[in-house]
Amino acid sequence: MTLAFLFPGQGSQAVGMGADLAESFAEARAVFEEVDDALEQKLFALMRDGPIEDLTLTQNAQPALMAMSLAVVGVLQAQFGVQVSKAAFVAGHSLGEYSALAATQAIGLADTARLLRLRGEAMQRATPVGQGAMASLIGPKSDVALAEAAAEAGSKAGVCVVANDNNAGNVVISGDKAAVDLAIEAAKALGARAILLNVSAPFHCPLMQPAADEMAEALKETLIKAPRAPIVTNVTARPTLDPELIRGLLVQQVTGRVRWRESMEWLGKDGEVTIFAEAGAGKVLTGIAKRIAPDAEAVSLNSPADLESFAGRWAG
Repeated sequence: MTLAFLFPGQGSQAVGMGADLAESFAEARAVFEEVDDALEQKLFALMRDGPIEDLTLTQNAQPALMAMSLAVVGVLQAQFGVQVSKAAFVAGHSLGEYSALAATQAIGLADTARLLRLRGEAMQRATPVGQGAMASLIGPKSDVALAEAAAEAGSKAGVCVVANDNNAGNVVISGDKAAVDLAIEAAKALGARAILLNVSAPFHCPLMQPAADEMAEALKETLIKAPRAPIVTNVTARPTLDPELIRGLLVQQVTGRVRWRESMEWLGKDGEVTIFAEAGAGKVLTGIAKRIAPDAEAVSLNSPADLESFAGRWAG
């Protein structure tokens, strides 16, 4: 058995997430309390009670999703003896990369919470509301080649690039609103379905350069240690244990493409991963793993029952 832990990104948040873990396990409560203290905010109360409109705000969603993932990890390790350090690899989708680094003790929990709060605020500041947009290109013809062709067509009206290469049939473009609108028409002409996403900023595109600059300054002051399991990064789709490389890639990640499909393909083939465990809110990455690496098992871990079942089979 070769295990990889996956950590979800923005969009997986939901009101009530983490409530059952906090009720059942002191380790989960400790994570939520530490994050609250680091941010000087009752973030867990927002996670538990909502409203969803506030939870979905980028500056709240990012640290909240990380807190949920780290609560899962804390319970797995303390209650069930499942150590993230025993995994062959870890990987996280966009902000989930920070969760993966916290889970492997490369960055402290409080520092990670503060970095993600800043990251969310900086991304929101980078582009005026309404100026940018993102769209998901879906359907059997929606591969990265089609998305790149659509983005190139859209770039006649402004910035437009492939932001998230999630899997064949699900690729996201990002950029100036007019450029994305033009790219959507091009994608439809090429045989894809296109859905404009309800997001507050055009993530993972050059318009996020001001946010990348802010993160570069913050990360200069952040202690980053070698993770206790290799992390397959969004920017390279390959594993590393190098703290200084990780520092630079976290900056590049703000404007760069999330190469998730390539990461999963590498893990399933060259990494020889036989089970993917998604630690945190939702089941998005579990579904992607099943499509990209159908010979591997994929499970989502976000409830006490999920953790107990998983630990019974994979502890140690």
